[in-house]
Amino acid sequence: MQGYKNVERVKPSGLELVDRLVGVQRVTKVTKGGRAFGFSAIVVVGDGNGVVGHGLGKSKDVSSAIAKAIEDAKKNLVRIPILEATLPHEQKGKFGGAKVFLKPASHGTGVIAGGAVRHVLESVGIHDVLSKSQGSSNPHNVVKATFNALLQLRSAGSIAKQRGISLEKVFNG
Repeated sequence: MQGYKNVERVKPSGLELVDRLVGVQRVTKVTKGGRAFGFSAIVVVGDGNGVVGHGLGKSKDVSSAIAKAIEDAKKNLVRIPILEATLPHEQKGKFGGAKVFLKPASHGTGVIAGGAVRHVLESVGIHDVLSKSQGSSNPHNVVKATFNALLQLRSAGSIAKQRGISLEKVFNG
């Protein structure tokens, strides 16, 4: 989460967080005694009202990998600006080979997104959005690309405050 301006980190205490399992991978380590199996889980947690985080957990069994991922996600909570159940503006995000494009949509459109992007957007509490995921479909990179896009979003109020002008002046130039 470093390298972003105006990112507001959030403490998990007192929030009604809902966790969504994005994916579980079985990983194999080949040793001289045979194959050792493990699991890696990626989870997104959010309160449905602008607070969201993602986490990765690894363990020998699925349930503890998921539990570790949820704990990791709660340590990485950030607040995302939402404007009437959609985004304040269009935004592109990139991580590794995954690219994500998010576009605000009018009320009633729904979440037009697939796979990992949908999990993240629903956890944030966005109900109307158009999205396009390009490049890698690796869920780890798609989740991080979506976060990259969301963390670049800025509300009109924060732009006005940053520029030291009134909110009307932001829109009327």
